[in-house]
Amino acid sequence: MNRTLLTGGTVVSMDPAVGDLDHGDVLIEDGVIAEVAARIDAPDAEVIDATDRIVLPGFVDNHRHTWQTAFRGVGADWTFPEWAVAMHGTVKPRYRPEDVYVGTLLGRLEALHSGVTTMLDWFHCALSPEHADAAVDALRDTPGRSVFCYGAGWGGTDPVDAEIRRVRSALSGDGPVTMALGLRGAEATSFDTVAEELRLAAELGLRTSLHVESDGTRRPVGDLHAHGLLRADTTYVHANGLADDELRMLADTGSSVAISPDVELKMGFGWPMTGRVLAAGLRPTLSVDDVPSAGGDLFSTLRTAFAVQRGLDGGLRSRDLLEFVTVDAARSCGLDARTGSVTPGKDADLILLRADDITVFPVTDPVATVVSHGHPGLVDTVLVAGRVVKRDGVLVDVDLRSLRTRLLESRDRVAAAAGVPLDGTWRPQP
Repeated sequence: MNRTLLTGGTVVSMDPAVGDLDHGDVLIEDGVIAEVAARIDAPDAEVIDATDRIVLPGFVDNHRHTWQTAFRGVGADWTFPEWAVAMHGTVKPRYRPEDVYVGTLLGRLEALHSGVTTMLDWFHCALSPEHADAAVDALRDTPGRSVFCYGAGWGGTDPVDAEIRRVRSALSGDGPVTMALGLRGAEATSFDTVAEELRLAAELGLRTSLHVESDGTRRPVGDLHAHGLLRADTTYVHANGLADDELRMLADTGSSVAISPDVELKMGFGWPMTGRVLAAGLRPTLSVDDVPSAGGDLFSTLRTAFAVQRGLDGGLRSRDLLEFVTVDAARSCGLDARTGSVTPGKDADLILLRADDITVFPVTDPVATVVSHGHPGLVDTVLVAGRVVKRDGVLVDVDLRSLRTRLLESRDRVAAAAGVPLDGTWRPQP
């Protein structure tokens, strides 16, 4: 048996039955958490000294578009219509499978580096089957837990049944990369198509995810409800502008909501729905969305969501926020039996944050510190299913120099083919 002992850390388990430990040990056996206690005697285990470390479940991001990683930061000033024209109308048509691969690989590694052990990659660059395969290959080549959410045919109305089945046949197990279906929605297709895609997802055992929002004149969730198309295993992304009764429909169905506060505020979606989602009886989750417009770490996302909601109504506590990116997000991905808390029997998806770093020292309240002061520089160690994938602040067995070169080459080639500048003057015209 392969045994690892994390010893002497401040354990924030996110499991009420386990609780938190000021000084505690976590024993891992064959990739699974075996025991959490104040002191564990395991003389035959490999020891990882967690002194001056906060031991947490790895973060879960349930909505990110990693294929866009090469264009990080170029859309900081863009509205949503500008982003759509730029990313989907201008650069995406120039993407080759190898561009998808390196962008997805670096994007997933960035998330892992920042403590995201589980990530749903919402893929809507499906220009060909080869593009989809490249994204899957990149996720498989990254030592994290990933959900490939395949938005086949996104933005179009062509049938996607055969392609979804093809990819599903290659992702039919319960390994580190699993599959979900990204729905196109009735606005892009029709209610009949949504119903067909939901039937396909049910047949193939896939959870689904759908981008949805309203300007106050439309009722997208109400319309889905009227057609009998709400499902417990669907995550609704953004949800800005939905009416209170629509949120209650989602709660009654058992659905989940993924909120991307940085992107939503910057792009003009409206106020993040965190408080209203909670009031409706739902557990919100948080996501990065896309790095052309916002930072790629969930620490920043936590702070934005926290500050905005506290400013709106004084609600939320720091532990709420931490639940959103651990147990609640794991549940939204259908992975809560495997990850999301430091619970015996779950896979050892864990992160160790430096509590002695000058930016957080002294740590009096570890939960509040993570939410209000956390940043990727604190992520010292990351384990996925008990495997150490980041140690002493460095990703294990990753040639970042070579990958950086490949990503720059990809960005420059795509930009040149699309005829767009990379000097900060690019302003797409919707």
